[in-house]
Amino acid sequence: MTPKQFHDVVMSFAETVATVSYGKMAVYKAFGVFFTRLRSEDDSIVLWVGDFDAREVLLAADPQTFHLTDHYRSQPWILARLKRMDAKSLRGYLTRQWRKKAPKTWLKAWDAAQAADRAAEPSMRTPRSITASKAVEPKLTKRKTTKTKTTKTKGGK
Repeated sequence: MTPKQFHDVVMSFAETVATVSYGKMAVYKAFGVFFTRLRSEDDSIVLWVGDFDAREVLLAADPQTFHLTDHYRSQPWILARLKRMDAKSLRGYLTRQWRKKAPKTWLKAWDAAQAADRAAEPSMRTPRSITASKAVEPKLTKRKTTKTKTTKTKGGK
């Protein structure tokens, strides 16, 4: 996989932006929080795996692809060498992470679109295919309040 292919896969997810962190590090954010990045120091992708057991399985199963640095040991993240990743695998890892970060309204809309796509044709859509206009955003409405008139009776009852 090339850096351009990596960028294209990452940017295919809805609400994802390329930005800079700490004034110099290129990162991708989804829904306003860290999503992934390509480490320039070793051409590795930072991927969230969710738990330490899953990370250990990946490290043992494919040490040529997956590795760690001391910085990531205390967190459920893993590094994947860019040249050993393919678009389908990357999309799978990122989809899990994107779903974790996505608001429930986005997930509901995305899942509905996925189901509709599967019914219409066998190809898969990426999360980017859900646009803000299709997503169900929560509506904030003012609650109507009714004033009740209290009457006092003689004797305080």
